[in-house]
Amino acid sequence: MNALLLTEYKKLEMVDFPVPEIGPGEVLVRVRACGICGSDVHGYDGSSGRRHPPLIMGHEAAGEVAKVGPGVTDLVIGDRVTFDSTVYCGQCQFCVRGDVNLCDDRQVVGVAPKEFKRHGAFAEYVSVPRRIMYKLPDSFPYEQAALIEAVSIGVHAVSITPVKLGDVAVIVGAGMIGSVTLQAAKAAGASRIIAVDIEDSKLDRALSIGATDVFNPNKTNVPDAVRALTGGRGADVAFECVGYTDPVATAIYSVRKGGMVTLVGNLSQNIELPLQYVVTRQIRLQGSCASNGEYPQCIDLMARGIIQVMPLISAIVPLSEGASWFTRLYANEPNLGKVVLCP
Repeated sequence: MNALLLTEYKKLEMVDFPVPEIGPGEVLVRVRACGICGSDVHGYDGSSGRRHPPLIMGHEAAGEVAKVGPGVTDLVIGDRVTFDSTVYCGQCQFCVRGDVNLCDDRQVVGVAPKEFKRHGAFAEYVSVPRRIMYKLPDSFPYEQAALIEAVSIGVHAVSITPVKLGDVAVIVGAGMIGSVTLQAAKAAGASRIIAVDIEDSKLDRALSIGATDVFNPNKTNVPDAVRALTGGRGADVAFECVGYTDPVATAIYSVRKGGMVTLVGNLSQNIELPLQYVVTRQIRLQGSCASNGEYPQCIDLMARGIIQVMPLISAIVPLSEGASWFTRLYANEPNLGKVVLCP
C-alpha cells in the first residue's frame, strides 16, 4: 500500500508499505481522509518525543471497512466508519469505571513513544480495534468525518466543565481545537464567548463560528478586557487550548472568583503557574485528556450543523502531497488551517 512514512525527523516519504495485518477483534480500514493534527506537526521534528521514526503518523481519519477480524460480527465490508485515536485496553480499573481516556495501557494511533509504536492513517489502510470504531451516516462526507477526533477533544473538555446557560466563556487559542471547543461551549449554553489568539485571521474566523468578542493579547490586556465586559467580575469558565505559560496565565487571570479553567493544550511539558492568585480566588484548574466516548454526540452535533468544521479546513489534497503540506504547516504559514490528506 502507499503510505506517507516519517523516515527521519523532518523527512516524510511516500513508500510502498505492507498492508497491516488484523487479529481478533480488529478491523482493517480503507482510509479515505486523514487530517494533519498539530501534534503530528510537533512530532514531525521530534520535539514532542512521541513520534520516533520510522512511523506512519495520522490519527484523525475516516474510511470504509475493508476486512474484519475474528469476533467482529456487527460490521461488514463497505461500512462507513471513523475511529477514536485512543486505543484503550478495556480491562484496567479506569476502563472498567468508564474512564477509557485514562487507561493505564493507553496507546494512540499514529504515535510511537518509547513504550509502543502504532502506525497510523497517513496510508491507504490502517488497522484498529473494533471497540474504538463508530459507524457514520451515509451522507457524512469523509473529509468532515476525519475531523470528528478533533471535535471530540473540544466536546469532551466542555462536557467535564460546568458550563451553564448564560455563562461567559473564554477560549484561549483559536486554532482547530479552540474553534471546536468554542462551538461546543456555545452549544452547552454559554451566551458570551470570548476568543483569544495572537493571529487576527483566527479571530475573524472565531467571530464567524460563534464568538461574541475577540481579543489579540499582543494588542490588548485580555484579562482587563474580559472584566470590562463582565462588570468587573470575570468569565465563569475558560478553556486554554494552547499549552504555554502565557496563554495559561491569560485563562487564569480572565476568570472570576470561584471560576474554572480547563486545560486542553499541552505543547509545553512544564509551565509557570500564578499559584497565589489561583488559591486566594479559589479558581479550579483541571486537565482534559483526549475524549471519553463522545463520538456519537460529536457525529450528531456535526450532522446537524451545530459544530461546523468546513470553515476550519484550508486544503483537501492527495496523500502524495502530504510532505509539502507538512513543510508549510511546520513553517507556520500565515492563514493556513487544517489540512486533510486523502489516500
